[in-house]
Amino acid sequence: MKVVIQRVSKASVTIDNNIVANIKKGLLILIGIVNEDTLEDINWLVRKITNLRIFNDENGVMNTSLLDIKGEVIVVSQFTLHASTKKGNRPSYIKAAKPEVAIPLYETFISTLEKEISKKVQTGEFGADMKVEILNDGPVTIIIDSKNKE
Repeated sequence: MKVVIQRVSKASVTIDNNIVANIKKGLLILIGIVNEDTLEDINWLVRKITNLRIFNDENGVMNTSLLDIKGEVIVVSQFTLHASTKKGNRPSYIKAAKPEVAIPLYETFISTLEKEISKKVQTGEFGADMKVEILNDGPVTIIIDSKNKE
């Protein structure tokens, strides 16, 4: 499971000209799922994401977490995170899990995250053509792969 986490001042997701998710201070999380992903990957990622000290404290130092600031979250599925660009110029998405595997893991990730932060997590729509608008704060963008726990 791979995530791209962006610290945002605001973010939204629009589908068919309708805003389906809209937050202020918090995180926009893009998530890509592969067939090998499990509940263990979800639990590890959720703990890591919610406790990352990437928000500024009163001294302007990145020293507080999403939990500390009681921030908001949008989660957007993005199979292209697992693109292989090794050969040619057309990316291959063969590593990305098919919807029948990915959707239950995506939904479990969201519900686990909601329990951890004790609030509703907003989302895009799995497989939809989405327009994601962000105001990246910092900018702070972090990539985490649950298969590479460094």
